[in-house]
Amino acid sequence: MGLMKVFSGSEILALALKEKIEAAGVDTLIKDNIQSARLAGFGSSGSAVELFIQETDFAKANPVIEEFRLSI
Repeated sequence: MGLMKVFSGSEILALALKEKIEAAGVDTLIKDNIQSARLAGFGSSGSAVELFIQETDFAKANPVIEEFRLSI
């Protein structure tokens, strides 16, 4: 199966959620559009950091994601 985006927002929040999801035994992938834009020579704004998991891991990660969303 493919990847699914579970979060889009600031780098600080994305890294915090990443740690919680990985503690539950689910691998994650972060796409940092801010860093990519900076390296390419132009800026980026908004919710530029995205967090992805495998679709097959969603049932395992969903309780962690929902708890995180309620806490922010």
